[in-house]
Amino acid sequence: MQQGKSLEGRIRDKAAELGFAACGFARADAAPLAGRRLHEWLAEGQHGDMIWMAERAHHRESPRGLWPEVRSVISLGMSYSPANDPLALADVPDRARISVYAQGADYHDVMKKALKALGRWLAQEAGCDLKVFVDTAPVMEKPLAEAAGLGWQGKHTNLVSRYHGSWLFLGAIYTTLELEPDGRSGGGCGSCDACQTACPTDAFPAPYRLDARRCISYLTIELKGPIPEEFREGIGNRIYGCDDCLAVCPWNKFAAAAAANLSFAPRAELTAPELRDLLALDDAGFRQVFSGSPIKRIGRDRMMRNCLIAAGNSGDAALLAAVEALRDDPDPVVAEAADWARARLTSRGSP
Repeated sequence: MQQGKSLEGRIRDKAAELGFAACGFARADAAPLAGRRLHEWLAEGQHGDMIWMAERAHHRESPRGLWPEVRSVISLGMSYSPANDPLALADVPDRARISVYAQGADYHDVMKKALKALGRWLAQEAGCDLKVFVDTAPVMEKPLAEAAGLGWQGKHTNLVSRYHGSWLFLGAIYTTLELEPDGRSGGGCGSCDACQTACPTDAFPAPYRLDARRCISYLTIELKGPIPEEFREGIGNRIYGCDDCLAVCPWNKFAAAAAANLSFAPRAELTAPELRDLLALDDAGFRQVFSGSPIKRIGRDRMMRNCLIAAGNSGDAALLAAVEALRDDPDPVVAEAADWARARLTSRGSP
């Protein structure tokens, strides 16, 4: 034990040692408005097909709704600040755009391993009970991170940090310890509306409000059926997620790529893949290419749907043969997307 250093200070040191770029503390009841806002959002249906959001809303609305014994929350962030411009492929239609967060190792695996290591250390150090969470549990990571001083929820609804911009993966440890809470970080978005105006599908009905049903990340990742035609052109060449609202945030100028966890360094084959190559993937090929990536969870069929939308938007007649080959795909959603892509390409003067 380090002499003279508080438990909170030792936790921060251990968190940094394990690869976390941000660490803060909040009481379990520190985000009282989060539950009400969640229920309002759900009542408006803006969660789309993410039924799990509504099914476990009673657990998600507050830490004690999930675990009554929790007294403090340790909020943690890992930086994935990109070294390159996330918008660089916007005008390269034969290449597929993959969200920055999915170009490296699966953050679920990296974060969970580090959170468990920190949890084991803390349980031994302080003799407490605790639970660790990263994204897959009904936890309001962003309001809790704001309460713990890691940043604030920006107008794009994601966390914004003074030091890491919009590029933080968030995790949480619930504990029975009574930890000294941090104050909120201050800062804010002011009159800036860069994220709002950057959205290609108008997914923000108002600042600090996201309609997931219009969000490209939702449409390409969460939605299992056909992508509504009204959004297809706006998707452009994005095949997994979207970085636009994050990438234009002015606070990113303070986010140093050197602070990014090395586990999230982009894999060369995922930084600018050719649509032609992706459209040729069968299920085995998909699994091989996206092994160890968060992309693997959407499966081959959803990926083909997304790639076909991108192909239809490309105007590239050279992709027509690959599109034609998918018109008889066993998955009806893929086949429909192939028909749409073919119609788009042929209407632009392709043979």
